[in-house]
Amino acid sequence: MQKNEPLMLRSVLILINSRSGLSRPGSHLFDVLKRQWTDAGCTVELDTSESIEDGRRKAERAVREGKDAVIVVGGDGMVNSIGSVLVGTETALGVIPAGSGNGFARHFDIPLKPERAVQALIHARKQRIDVGRANEKPFFVTCSMAWDAAIVRTFEKSPVRGILPYVFAAVYEFFEYKRQPFTLIVDEEEELHFKSPLVCTVANLTQYGGGARIAPQASPDDGFLELVVISATDAPKVLAQLHRLFTGSFDSLNEVVTRRFRRMTVKRAQSAPIQIDGELVEADRDVVVDVQTKSMSVLVPDAQA
Repeated sequence: MQKNEPLMLRSVLILINSRSGLSRPGSHLFDVLKRQWTDAGCTVELDTSESIEDGRRKAERAVREGKDAVIVVGGDGMVNSIGSVLVGTETALGVIPAGSGNGFARHFDIPLKPERAVQALIHARKQRIDVGRANEKPFFVTCSMAWDAAIVRTFEKSPVRGILPYVFAAVYEFFEYKRQPFTLIVDEEEELHFKSPLVCTVANLTQYGGGARIAPQASPDDGFLELVVISATDAPKVLAQLHRLFTGSFDSLNEVVTRRFRRMTVKRAQSAPIQIDGELVEADRDVVVDVQTKSMSVLVPDAQA
């Protein structure tokens, strides 16, 4: 693993999701953010992200102005929209989790409580990580293309967030999802055929979020992505061992097909939406997934701090 770079931040932009309860100027979090970073000798600009487009514009401006980091206060969807702007730049991404799953933050052991996350990032280090792409759209955590993607469609309609609504969405889509055959061409060396895959996830980091580690062996900086596939016929056996998803042993099940790869073409019978970092995205029948090695800097807690 690449050695992390010493943290030397002079100026940061902190973007807070305006839909979160943490976005009010004068709130406790605003005070903590401003005081902690200023006391650390850093120039701080605090702003809200009013929409995906608004957040991206502000992140682009931060890159042009040469800011050392953009700190996102939000969930994996916002991490994706802002982080996509920072790929290939010298501006690092920091995350203060404020979403429902927080897969990115959980992977890097960023505390889930905002005040503790602020403290952890002040004493952080910079690390270069890989970025996955699905039809050239970046993802940092996971990309899913079967039933595991369709769940998001129902989950997005729920007025509340958390594990329970996600389980309800999964059950509903289990019966509603229209299954279809997949052909996967892995690194132009292996061709895999699945008559009816229920799960077809590519992971750059270990988990979906909420502690569910779909790819326990995933590493953020090894130059590979992790493929996880489960056929519908094997679903009952896998569901009986679902606790393994939270113990880090899910990939050891015989019914779970895994591969490490750099480039993969997914050929589906019909076009269907895919899930990218918790958001549903329209996609053609064919999806090309590849990795950009160590193409983005992120702030990760320093275990020795």
